[in-house]
Amino acid sequence: MFNNIIYFILVLFIFNISYPGNVPENSFIYSLLMLFLCWLVFAWYCRWGFGRLMARHEGDRFGNGRLSGEYQSLVLRLSIFAIFLFALDVYVFHLKYWLQIIPVIKHFSVLQGTLVLSLFLFYLSTIWHFAHPAYMVAFQAKIAKRPFIISNLKFNIPILFPWLILSIVYDLISMSPWSGPGSFLGSPEGQMVFFAVFLCVLMVFIPSLIQYWWGCKPFEPSDKVRELKTFLHTKRFRYRNLLRWPIFEGRMMTAGIMGIIPRYRYILVTDSLMEILSIDELKAVMAHEVGHAKYRHLLFYLLFFLGYMVLSYGLFDLFFYFFAAQPFFMNELGKGESHVLNIFYLALSLPILITMLVYFRYVMGFFMRHFERQADTYSAVIMGSPRPTISSLEKIALLSGKSRELPSWHHFSIKERVDYLWRTLEEPGLIKQHNRFVTLSFAAYIIGAISLGYILNFSPVKQNLNYNLIGRVINQQLVKEPDNILLYQNLAMVYHKMGRYYEAVETYERIISLDRQQAMALNNLAWLLVTEAEDELRDPQRALTLAKNAVALERSPIFLDTLAEAYYANGFIQEAIETIKEALDLATENRGYYKKQLKKFMTLEEDR
Repeated sequence: MFNNIIYFILVLFIFNISYPGNVPENSFIYSLLMLFLCWLVFAWYCRWGFGRLMARHEGDRFGNGRLSGEYQSLVLRLSIFAIFLFALDVYVFHLKYWLQIIPVIKHFSVLQGTLVLSLFLFYLSTIWHFAHPAYMVAFQAKIAKRPFIISNLKFNIPILFPWLILSIVYDLISMSPWSGPGSFLGSPEGQMVFFAVFLCVLMVFIPSLIQYWWGCKPFEPSDKVRELKTFLHTKRFRYRNLLRWPIFEGRMMTAGIMGIIPRYRYILVTDSLMEILSIDELKAVMAHEVGHAKYRHLLFYLLFFLGYMVLSYGLFDLFFYFFAAQPFFMNELGKGESHVLNIFYLALSLPILITMLVYFRYVMGFFMRHFERQADTYSAVIMGSPRPTISSLEKIALLSGKSRELPSWHHFSIKERVDYLWRTLEEPGLIKQHNRFVTLSFAAYIIGAISLGYILNFSPVKQNLNYNLIGRVINQQLVKEPDNILLYQNLAMVYHKMGRYYEAVETYERIISLDRQQAMALNNLAWLLVTEAEDELRDPQRALTLAKNAVALERSPIFLDTLAEAYYANGFIQEAIETIKEALDLATENRGYYKKQLKKFMTLEEDR
């Protein structure tokens, strides 16, 4: 399930970042045929892969860890293949274009996303179809092929519930006749706030929807169930219900907990786990799940997703500026050709996909493994000994066919977990040491994420990257149009914003040499010379002359403000007061600024 979370994020990202382009050279029938042929090749490869796996383990009729490990590895490789196949559909066979020519679908992101995710789920279902025989052998399961595929779908689709609800709300807001919400969501800050608040609210209530989707029901009264509920009650653990988890017809040996607040918190246990474990072992499993809640692990997972959201906004801009500034793309993007845009967005997607995999696989995966270890040690403390927890882990490994030696990116191997639990008997301070390690690691993550999030999204670094790209594009265009005053005007403003005052002054001088009637250039150069330029460039007297020339051409509040500042810098305070009053009379916006200017000048006049 954890792998599929990343798969779905990747698929949505690949689709959303692609450019639909103009009418493709090939017809819709051709694209549809190629999609079908590629799927046939993929299906053949899945059949060959699992057939080869079964042939290598033909004698393993009772399952073993090596077979289950190879099975998981093959499913992983085929899932990655399915993602590449989906990318081929998008970038080569123009999936986005063909979807967006349908009027209703074009205007609703949730419909587009639902259709493309359905296609990807179809690819995953192809894997599950051919994986079924190997699954039954590897995990000693008895489940028919159809229920196996349906169980996989029912198990994984809830991953998409937050995205689905979020997309519906986003589409409804976009359709709203009020401009306020739409404009707010159009800004990066608005999107971050909306996503964070909505996801937090959603995570509180969505467990109720998920348990209903999975068909979870309360257990029938039994001695085991009564003892487990009594155990949870004596530990003063608050939850909504203890439920049967019927995934894979209840044959998967697992348990879980979902829900941040007690009213919507559920503990899920499959029938097979309830059957194979003793009451003490089941209590150890319950204590493990309680540990996740006590340490607020579910809340931390939410923070990890929000952290990635903040980082991804900044990283997207960073990579966008980097690729857009490359000579090839700078020359070609302006032409607006769809194949060039697709190449650009494909190149842009690669580093983003890599950072996404690194973040979830290594950063979040690191914490997930250690959170599981925290839950294991909490169970050992609650039970008074690690032995029931160890016994439950060993029994699950033995009877499920899972490899005892094989770790995953989100769990230590059962051997590693068991060995660590045995160590807690020999090293009494080990549990506190591990908890301290997790706390310090998370503090380091928070500091790093906040710092990097600020640098990438709100610091001058991001703004300078933007201006640097614009400056490079303008300079390249000036090679073709060396006398284009508008280009020089834009370039000078970019230099000004970046604090490159020498280049800004030189560029404004170039504009004035081309046309002395450029009021904006006269005004901006005057402002630089009187206020923001370095000491070597300051020239209040020339600034006054330039400002007068600008006002003579256009008597606007902005130009009058510059003239007032020039009077002020040259010691003509009364003239500065009269000029800023005129600017205030003409101003229809930003009047507070002009009032502050007037107050500044009048204060100096009174002190004289």
